[in-house]
Amino acid sequence: MTKRLLAVAIALAVIALATACKNDQSTTSGTTNTNRASTQATPDPFATARANYEKHCKSCHGPNGEGGPVKLEDGTKLKVPTFREGHALRHPDSDFLKQITKGGDGMPAFADKLKPDEMNDLIRFVRHEFQGGITPPAEPMKSPMKGMKM
Repeated sequence: MTKRLLAVAIALAVIALATACKNDQSTTSGTTNTNRASTQATPDPFATARANYEKHCKSCHGPNGEGGPVKLEDGTKLKVPTFREGHALRHPDSDFLKQITKGGDGMPAFADKLKPDEMNDLIRFVRHEFQGGITPPAEPMKSPMKGMKM
């Protein structure tokens, strides 16, 4: 029985090897198959957000989201907060969205420069790239009584 199993195993190995050799797409003509490399490459899910960060955010927040002192073109000096620790880690996404949309504290508003989806992608990019992919704090609950007159 063990000889029979060994024979079957060897036969399967030979078939697998033959199939692998048959499916090998390389040729001896010197041309290179570039399809294999390109289909195995993983696209960057943050490519657009990364480009927007480079264009709109990097000059103040820094290449690594570290923030720090920044001098604007008009001479104004700002202390830009870091995305990497402290205060930025405790804000829910809605706070980031509000800041990006409306600006404030020296930051320009981007409501006219970025679409809502682009802003949300930037927030996800910051969470992933500079905050180690943390789960953002829960959004504050809105009171059902807020705005009601008694």
